[in-house]
Amino acid sequence: MIGLMRSWTGWVPVLAVLLLVAVWGRDLAPVVAVVVAVVLTGAVLSAVHHAEVVAHRVGEPFGSLLLAVAVTVIEVALIVTLMVSGGPETASLARDTVFAAAMITANGIVGLCLLVGAVRFRLAVFNAEGTGAALATVATLAALCMVVPAFTTSRPGLEFSPGQLTFAAIASLLLYAMFVVTQTVRHRDFFLPVAHEGEDPDEHADPPTGRKAAVSLGLLVVALVGVVGLAKVQSPAIEAGVEAAGFPHSFVGVVIALLVLLPETLAAVRAALRNRIQISLNLALGSAMASIGLTIPTIAVAMIWLDGPLLLGLDSTQIVLLALTVVVSTLTVVPGRATRLQGAVHLILLAAFVFLAINP
Repeated sequence: MIGLMRSWTGWVPVLAVLLLVAVWGRDLAPVVAVVVAVVLTGAVLSAVHHAEVVAHRVGEPFGSLLLAVAVTVIEVALIVTLMVSGGPETASLARDTVFAAAMITANGIVGLCLLVGAVRFRLAVFNAEGTGAALATVATLAALCMVVPAFTTSRPGLEFSPGQLTFAAIASLLLYAMFVVTQTVRHRDFFLPVAHEGEDPDEHADPPTGRKAAVSLGLLVVALVGVVGLAKVQSPAIEAGVEAAGFPHSFVGVVIALLVLLPETLAAVRAALRNRIQISLNLALGSAMASIGLTIPTIAVAMIWLDGPLLLGLDSTQIVLLALTVVVSTLTVVPGRATRLQGAVHLILLAAFVFLAINP
């Protein structure tokens, strides 16, 4: 316990909560806003570190699942706090953030990990059955929650009617629950790293003790409290920074997604460097799935007390990028192995998404 608190991952969550108490309800000076941003980033990294410790204790693929859920909790907290403190411009914030998370995970994290794995080990090898199941679930959730609203006629614009939103939320939860059961119970072997010649697929460092895992669980909760509170405090600075850069307001969603997915990206790349591409893909597609399958139902419930419309439908450019991502991802997954070319293709798709988010 004492040794853990001496590391930055031990004291940063506590610092985040203390800073939250100090700045709550106050207008932030520029220097203070920078300090809050640094501590907020540290709290996010610390939260996922402790989730990773707990995940190591429970084993794979439960570890990837826990990390994905932890990141989604942070994402939902950021979205809700910004929507509560924002005005009409936040009507599309959930869509922008969820779509950005899907593009960053399915193209950015997947592409980077495939490229790293292919460069270091010549081929990035993974389990096509498990990855294909995850990709199919992500594609269905994305189409149901973000493409269909652009074509429904019950409400004008890009929003669901209350009944349609309820159906989408329930269907999302059911799909996510079915995938979790498949990943952790019925077909767990589909989501384990592919064994390479001369090595054990389950080989890893000794798991942490139960006491250390319990301490990490407690610090994870503290870190999440700090992230939620500091995100609300920092939200005016995030929006002001996007506006000062001359970017569209929708780019706020991209900033949120980049922030919450940074630690997950680092964890996925570390797995790729150890030739554990399947773990990298579990993290990436699991995060995309949780981002849609858990965020949309949560926001749907939050709309009971939030004012204003909830715009979930994608525009035509975003639909094209999503469709291209699904097609390319399918071609990547089917063989069960990938070269650096596939990694580069996914990264180019991410670059196209970011560029068009800035210059729509």
